[in-house]
Amino acid sequence: MSAAGEQAAATAYRLGWRLGARLPERSAYGLGDVAADAAWRRRGRGVRQLERNLSRASPGLDGTGLHELSRTAMRSYLRYWVEAFRLPRWSVDDVVARVILHDAHRLVGAYAEGRGVVAALPHTGNWDLAGAWACAAGMPLTTVAERLRPESLYRDFLAYRSSLGMEVLPIRGAGSSFRILVDRVRAGRFVPLLADRDLSTHGAAVDLLGEPASLPTGPARLAQITGAPLVPITCDFEPRAGAGPARMHLRMHPAVPPRPGPGGAVAMTADVAAVFSAQIAAHPADWHLLAPLFLADLATDLA
Repeated sequence: MSAAGEQAAATAYRLGWRLGARLPERSAYGLGDVAADAAWRRRGRGVRQLERNLSRASPGLDGTGLHELSRTAMRSYLRYWVEAFRLPRWSVDDVVARVILHDAHRLVGAYAEGRGVVAALPHTGNWDLAGAWACAAGMPLTTVAERLRPESLYRDFLAYRSSLGMEVLPIRGAGSSFRILVDRVRAGRFVPLLADRDLSTHGAAVDLLGEPASLPTGPARLAQITGAPLVPITCDFEPRAGAGPARMHLRMHPAVPPRPGPGGAVAMTADVAAVFSAQIAAHPADWHLLAPLFLADLATDLA
């Protein structure tokens, strides 16, 4: 992206933070739908890639059905952004009221043991709301994020997530974040990591939705080194209805069996991918991945 494009993006995000929290909730979500539909109609690279990803999640759909699914998915993606802009002004009670918990004992119980917990999440629902819930529940967390440009926008995102109670480390550009994550887990902290997109280009090829995809092995390696459990967590939105707050399902899945060595890290990543596959297939419209991750797409993207 050009410098001018980066500045324009930064301005748009800041405008969203200023206006998003001030609009009535129904109006904010309605504006998000309008923005989603406009982006979907332009069919830019991200929307086209989203559709390619969704074709694996819902292989039975014809062209028209897939096109409509991608429209719904873009609305879900903009719902994430609407909520991101509004989250800093939500109270702890607001955050808790918007989350429908499933098997929370799998995370809360493991955290209470004091040896730290590693979680792997896909880009589904609102992972920031999931993190805010964890902080509200007394589980302060550390995670990593891609270093955005311009630097001022990256600092804004750090301030935003810090306001929710999260410690965020850069994936690149600030020494070894992985060593810090090891220290945080060993100190008993909760470390959730987005795990359905490999930004390192050194991920493992594992089966996702019936097709080889490149997923990061970092969560599995972190669990191996620290001895902490690796818990897959997924999110999916409850349809908006009535005057009550929009809500989200937060699902904690059984910890994957620990295995030693590099081969064990790949096997653990494959187990995580199996959970992701089932949940994405069940809630495809809430999977917000607008980048390639399947090996076939990566080969085309790099060609």
